[in-house]
Amino acid sequence: MADHVCPPWVGYLLLNPLRKLTESPRKLFSPFVREDMVVLEPGCAMGFFTLPLARMVGPTGKVVALDTQPKMLSVLERRARRAGIRDLLDIREVGTKGLGIDDLSGRVDFCAVIHVAHEVSDQTAFFADLARAQKPGGRLLIIEPKGHVSTSDFARTLACAEEAGFRPETSPVINGDRRALLVR
Repeated sequence: MADHVCPPWVGYLLLNPLRKLTESPRKLFSPFVREDMVVLEPGCAMGFFTLPLARMVGPTGKVVALDTQPKMLSVLERRARRAGIRDLLDIREVGTKGLGIDDLSGRVDFCAVIHVAHEVSDQTAFFADLARAQKPGGRLLIIEPKGHVSTSDFARTLACAEEAGFRPETSPVINGDRRALLVR
């Protein structure tokens, strides 16, 4: 698995509205996300999924958006302010020592790991952090692009998630990406 992080200039490409034709946030998340939930999104970039998730959790919910790159987070913050939903987000920069989400222990209802697991160098620690944050019965959706992630690499990703305490649930297969829905 690559230890490569998507550069900020690609973040602008990922915001292309045409992307909604193949990856509609509402279609992806509506079976899993409801008002009043706490949603965790590691690798949020500039917020293609973050802003729709925030609208879905509503004024009593929260989306915790994590990224390693300050540029991605500053664009996300600006977009959230313009959309009038900045208060629904907890935006955090991730350092080199874990995800920095110990304060979320047992509070997360849903976690969206979208096109990011292949960029994580220590998936065992990554999924262990997510598992500690997740409520019992909370769900984890992992989506990886076929072009970046082989079948065997995706199987290793799922094995790391299962080792951390997640178990597979029936998952949708949409647009040929590698997808899995797991539950804590």
